[in-house]
Formats: sequence, structure tokens, C-alpha cells
Amino acid sequence: MKTHKFPFSVAYADTDAGGIMYHGRYVEIAERARMQWLRNVEFPDGDIGFVVRELGIKYFKPLRLGEDFFVESYIKKVGNASLDAEQKFIKDDTICAIMNINIAYIGSDLHPKKIPDNIVGKMS
Repeated sequence: MKTHKFPFSVAYADTDAGGIMYHGRYVEIAERARMQWLRNVEFPDGDIGFVVRELGIKYFKPLRLGEDFFVESYIKKVGNASLDAEQKFIKDDTICAIMNINIAYIGSDLHPKKIPDNIVGKMS
């Protein structure tokens, strides 16, 4: 499946006292990357869309103040009402962290709903 790349630079506000990107910022940056990934996807009227159901992160190498990197996102598996995605934080061809995420598709009643085919097609 195709990937989506989201560039980012580590700012002072993203770091701890030692100049290393704070672990919680990875979740926020991954969310921004997913938002950009879904920017051109139109959800049917009344549907809420995707919500995070589960996520996990493995950290391999710290990102530091002033460093440029990108988040590479792609779908690993598509289910009926959810999908599994992976988001890699990459700097100079080095994987610094990997986030695995399960996102559920929900309708206006806040219950899981079958993902429309055209939505997955625009993401993958």
C-alpha cells in the first residue's frame, strides 16, 4: 500500500529539559500526520469518521531539538469497521520510533460502522 509522508521539525516546545523530544509529543505529531493523511477524504453525512481505538509506540532513537524528520504512515490491515496502521518517525533513513494504531470507523450513533470502500481507496 502507498505511504503518506508528513514532514516535521523538533521545536523547543516539543522537548524536555535535555533537548530531547518529549515522548508524549510523538502521539500528538502522529495525530497531525493522520489528519493530513485524511485531509482529502470526505465522510458520508452523519458519520463521525475514524477514532483511535488502540495505540502502541516503540522508541528506538531520540529526536532532538532542531532536527528534521518525517512521519511515514500506511495501512497494514483493513477490517470491516476498523483498520490497523503503522506510523514511523524517520530521520535520515533511521527509524526513531514506530507507532502501531488501530482506528475504528464510527457513525453518527457513535457505534462501529462498515468503512466505506471509497475511503480506504483514498487512503491506500
